[in-house]
Amino acid sequence: MIKKESVYLEIQFLGGASEVGRSAILIKDEKKILLDYGIKIDDKTEYPMQVGGVDIAVLSHAHLDHSGFFPALFFGNYPTTIMTEPTAQLSELLIKDSMKINRRQHIKQNFFKKQLNLLMSKYIKYEYGVPIENNGYYITLYDAGHISGSAITLIEKISNDRRIVYTGDFKLQPQILQGSADIVEGNVLIIESTYANKEHPDRSELIRKFINEVKEVLDNNGTALVPSFAVGRAQEILAMLYMNKLIDYTYIDGMAKAASEIVINYPEFTRNKDILLGALKNAHWIGMHAERSEPLQRPSIIVTTAGMLNGGPALDYITKLNKNSKIFLTGYQVEGTNGRRLMEGKPIKINSRKFKVETPFEFFDFSAHAGKADLYEYVRRSNPETVICVHGDNENTKLFAETLRLEGFDTYAPKVGEKIKIDF
Repeated sequence: MIKKESVYLEIQFLGGASEVGRSAILIKDEKKILLDYGIKIDDKTEYPMQVGGVDIAVLSHAHLDHSGFFPALFFGNYPTTIMTEPTAQLSELLIKDSMKINRRQHIKQNFFKKQLNLLMSKYIKYEYGVPIENNGYYITLYDAGHISGSAITLIEKISNDRRIVYTGDFKLQPQILQGSADIVEGNVLIIESTYANKEHPDRSELIRKFINEVKEVLDNNGTALVPSFAVGRAQEILAMLYMNKLIDYTYIDGMAKAASEIVINYPEFTRNKDILLGALKNAHWIGMHAERSEPLQRPSIIVTTAGMLNGGPALDYITKLNKNSKIFLTGYQVEGTNGRRLMEGKPIKINSRKFKVETPFEFFDFSAHAGKADLYEYVRRSNPETVICVHGDNENTKLFAETLRLEGFDTYAPKVGEKIKIDF
């Protein structure tokens, strides 16, 4: 009897392993498949490890920590590139802004406009739930519930029906504008671990608290400054304000404006699209720098970039707020950013100068990531043989993997550069 030779799948972690940011995972099978190729932006920009030519590249969603280095794949190599239409348009918006910031700050750019244009001209537009045959695999994208167009990727090997699932960033609990992530079964599950050791607060209670505190600022003739991630968070905040009849006080500035226009152009990727449309029709839009004085003259809410206060109109507004105003931080503040400095009581940096913020602030955990319980639920319902924990700091990924191992799963918590082989 001839013994069948084992077939191994090699997975290399080019970034986003035991860290948050620069997600990049290379799968080496009969073809080379790249899952995301992002950057990490702290005090400086960090890039994933270099990758040679790949056959297939899948982009899970538009945020720069997943998309930011994708154009670098198009130097003389043209991989089959897969994403949803909102992901393509939102990625282009964010990458162009990143390139503009690099030019302004005289930071070396590792690709050029030509590579971005090639990416935008060659990607394949995928819809949710429709398997497409590609290079010996069926590739299917499912709703990740994170932001507009975000996707969980299923890769099925046609020759033996083995399945790899990559979650990217996902959320099981519905948001106003995004529904619950799809549960996808697979033999190998590569799962984000951002909040593997933390639960998020009750969403409805958090919204109630946020709205009440915004109203209090308005009643005191102040400005509620809401720095928000342009893609995802800004639209969710606008929906909250519209539902609570505060949209007439609301101004939208910065890249949040352009991102919102893209999101509304793809209503099939948005839950409660009429709420977002109503918010965008009734809010005030800041078009020019000179218009930024207007909301500061009356009780107002300003939803603007950047979410971590590392640039954008938020820094302009923050120096001009009156004493009755308040800053509402609505997302995770990465170590080294102005948002983290503010939370730690330290001066922030504006145009390379230190600025002591006197305006009070508060943090609201409106995360679009799965919390601890949902991460474990996803693993159990996906029912894989092997779980690989990525996109979390070293403590979170290690603890997540160790706990799942006690439940009988074969688990890994890799570091950047590490390669693992799996019987496939």
